[in-house]
Amino acid sequence: MKVRDFRTLALGCCLLLVAASAGFAFDFSEIENSVTEFTLDNGLRVLVMQRGDAPVASFVTFANVGGANDPKEYTGIAHMLEHMAFKGTRDLGTTDLEAELEAMRVEDSLWHELRAERKKRDLADSARIAELEAAFEEAVEAANQYVDPNAIWRTYEEHGGVGLNAGTGMDMTVYFVNLPSNKAELWFAIESERFYRPVFREMYKERNVVAEERRMVLENNPISKLLDQLKAAAFMAHPYGIAIIGHMSDIMNYSRQAVKEHLDRYYVPSNMCVAIVGDVDPKEMHKLARKYWERLPASPPPEELATVEPPQKGERRVYLEDPAQPFFAAAWHIPHERHPDWPAIEAMVDYLGQGRTSLLYKDLVKEKKIAAQAGAFAGMPGSKYPSLALVYAMPTTESSNEECEQAVFDQVERMKEELIPAAEVEKIKARAKAQFINGLTSNQGLAMQLAGYEVLSGSWRNMFNELDRINAVTADDIQRVAREYFTRQNRTVAHLETTK
Repeated sequence: MKVRDFRTLALGCCLLLVAASAGFAFDFSEIENSVTEFTLDNGLRVLVMQRGDAPVASFVTFANVGGANDPKEYTGIAHMLEHMAFKGTRDLGTTDLEAELEAMRVEDSLWHELRAERKKRDLADSARIAELEAAFEEAVEAANQYVDPNAIWRTYEEHGGVGLNAGTGMDMTVYFVNLPSNKAELWFAIESERFYRPVFREMYKERNVVAEERRMVLENNPISKLLDQLKAAAFMAHPYGIAIIGHMSDIMNYSRQAVKEHLDRYYVPSNMCVAIVGDVDPKEMHKLARKYWERLPASPPPEELATVEPPQKGERRVYLEDPAQPFFAAAWHIPHERHPDWPAIEAMVDYLGQGRTSLLYKDLVKEKKIAAQAGAFAGMPGSKYPSLALVYAMPTTESSNEECEQAVFDQVERMKEELIPAAEVEKIKARAKAQFINGLTSNQGLAMQLAGYEVLSGSWRNMFNELDRINAVTADDIQRVAREYFTRQNRTVAHLETTK
């Protein structure tokens, strides 16, 4: 997830837009000076930007953990943990805490017995499995009777909160909500508590919800299924090849203990950042942060992922048969987002396949009429580590995947051979700058950008280098990265073939 920052937004955006035609020069020093940063004794980083436009504020908690950090046998557990973080605390979400905890202990004990017996496979005792399954279902019902559903959501809504949600990516997990600024202490109390003393209630019920989510967004969506297989073929070592939501067998084998161990490893203060933007006093936020967030014990940050995807030495191909409309996709390995080549790569995919003026749209959709849709983007499925640039096309009923593939690769070769006109390069950079500005239009957007840059790039101040990185891109850079990365041996091709 990319993220940026601002203060007097209406005026600032106007100035930035005017400056775009003049090399996008702008003095960000005033903006930088409006951000207050401090680190608590336990290592938690807190960023506060005071904006008094309205008596509201956005609160973001950013954790440096995503699908790429999932352990074997528990793929998708970062996403599952995000779900469980909304299940409440020792104070919120229960009608009888002690009775609930005892019922959960019985539930967990039966699940571990059942899981162990099932893992025996052919040697398992089927009668024992049936007995344990019945007892386990009874235990789940017994534990769930003490649950006060959606207590966190209801509490925030009763105090004017809106937009409470979260998201898990391959690189991070982020939680956010917007509240009246005089309810800041409520947020500090609830948000810190659900990572300090969480209660993973309804664990096994929610596991079924996640399994259904996988069926809906992946297994029953042919294009998603194809892209999932493309990623698996492209990444033979790195966990980017595994879907964020995880394998179904792993989902159905989650345990409460595994979720707790994942939280204890990654949700430590030194691996998190809190960002607050709105009508708040930084000094008061500091005081509240120390009161509530310093309850979390200090711990060293977890080690960074060590697995590195080896260079691809030849084209790989994936074919999926499904009674759905055909679809073509191709992906090339590219570096991570902080790599010096990243801005040129983004410019390349913009020129190749973003919008109605792109090469792919003009050639495949408008002129040849062999595709109903065509496009390209960089950073699949993440960008913290080396990832993929993806190109896709959806053939019309009169054409085929093969025709679209040939046309796409023709345009790729064209980028390698022909230097992009200077005027086109300036348009590409103007669009990138506009996209940069669009991330600065709300308190929540600003908080996301601050926390994201702080966690993923090492400092929130790096956001102010983005304009320089964009402005530095040249036509030669775009041609060079096309030649370097968009090679036959570096690509993975996928076809969704229609069956009756």
